[in-house]
Amino acid sequence: MGASLRTRRECRSADHAELGRVGWSFTLFSRVTLDLRHGNSPKRQLNQSQLNQEPPHMPMPTEERVSQLVAELVERRGFDLEGVAISAAGPASKVKVTVDSDGSPDLDAVAELSTEISQTLDDAGDFGETPYLLEITTPGIDRPLTTLRHWQRAQGRKVKITLNPGAESPEEKGKSTFEARVGVSTDTDVALVLGGKRKPHRVTVPLADIQSAVVQVEFSPPGTAELELAGGVAPGRPQPGAQEDTDLETTESDSPTEGIVE
Repeated sequence: MGASLRTRRECRSADHAELGRVGWSFTLFSRVTLDLRHGNSPKRQLNQSQLNQEPPHMPMPTEERVSQLVAELVERRGFDLEGVAISAAGPASKVKVTVDSDGSPDLDAVAELSTEISQTLDDAGDFGETPYLLEITTPGIDRPLTTLRHWQRAQGRKVKITLNPGAESPEEKGKSTFEARVGVSTDTDVALVLGGKRKPHRVTVPLADIQSAVVQVEFSPPGTAELELAGGVAPGRPQPGAQEDTDLETTESDSPTEGIVE
């Protein structure tokens, strides 16, 4: 199914648990981009053929530079900065800022953060005359776990784990790649629940032994005993298996500057 949209006003009344399950993003067009969309830019007029052309080479800030510019703003709003990605988007550039937090996202805070970041990037002038599209987004369900806070926020979730070569496997058949439910994690170890609903049991694995771990989409709730062994779901996080395949209702935005939830 395609991406789903809601206006910012509708998002305020949306079920935050639902938004947490499917992930969300808030998109704000820069002032230059808005002018180009409506074809009324006082600086330059672009016809349809020009919009379809590759943009001329222009100096662009690095992702590290943008991270430095936005890090304090993200932290001030109570989010963690998970990454910045810059890519081409037709005649413009797309700046994707990924943030996360312990609980459900406050969409008003996201809207305010979007405005602040846009203003900061404009004031810095690193994009020059190049139009850009700013997107504030969360990692979504199938995010990789690479830091301790990722593991803590994934408590109660099912993950696919790949161990480092030579690491001892806790899995019954000794497989180096297996699925488990995340339990309580510390600086050095993570508790994992193996056996699924039928034979749930808890083991402890050193984080240093784990090469990669990716949260899995679930279409049915876990067993009661399984979830209890994991210590429950992290506070403020949605219950696993709760209609994670459900798209949001599609509604056109009233204005290009309104929020967009995907």
